[in-house]
Amino acid sequence: MIDSDRYGPWALIVGGSEGVGAGFARRLAVAGIKLVLVARKEGPLAELAAELQEAGAEVRTISVDLARPDALDRVRAVTDDVEIGLMIYNAGANSVRGNFVELPAEVTRAVIQISVVGQSEFARHYGAQMCARGHGGMILAGSLSSYMGAPSLAAYTASKAFSRIFGEALWAECAPLGVDVLHLVIGFTATPAMERLHIDTTTAQDPEDVAQEALANLTNGPVWIAGGEGNLETAIRRSVIADRGATIRQLATPSREAIVRK
Repeated sequence: MIDSDRYGPWALIVGGSEGVGAGFARRLAVAGIKLVLVARKEGPLAELAAELQEAGAEVRTISVDLARPDALDRVRAVTDDVEIGLMIYNAGANSVRGNFVELPAEVTRAVIQISVVGQSEFARHYGAQMCARGHGGMILAGSLSSYMGAPSLAAYTASKAFSRIFGEALWAECAPLGVDVLHLVIGFTATPAMERLHIDTTTAQDPEDVAQEALANLTNGPVWIAGGEGNLETAIRRSVIADRGATIRQLATPSREAIVRK
């Protein structure tokens, strides 16, 4: 069970309406931590909030497009009057694939805004408050794809690599100040986003299990690779420096066509 004194009384979950984000919310609610849930889609956000409130949790929600430069200001409107002891940045799923030079600029700009600019701004704001108090935690959700560039995912894989290195640096900076930082490497997971893309998720990890792994290992930063030994081995193989070109061709994240449900 997560320590509500250390990581409470409120948790902010950015990207907290479904999938891994919803898994975080359910587990934190059971621990008695109050929740601020942020997501773009109002429907899933309202449904999860109603579920948690019915079980007795105190929940605030706000629908925000995290690709907008005013996203942090909008979220602050519902958090500035409470103490955020845990900030989970779970946003940044990829829904559009294609060659970088052919994709519309607004598509790749949104990926970078959410996973690089937005993540760093949220971490600065809420992390500064935690460091001043001398306790708290931040979980920055990333992807197994961050260990290697992949065709049709240039901005996405690069942004997740930023998140991992950024998280490692924050961990080193914040640990002496009493704040835990964990970069969570997420592998193939059966999220609603995957289902909407018609991807076969029969071999994917349950998002609730991913959330549980992260919370159980929050003090074991800077990086936690969810999903067991197979994902750890994949990260190691993708980190090989020698003959990098051949390694990328062999091991890069597969095309969507290769994993779409037939």
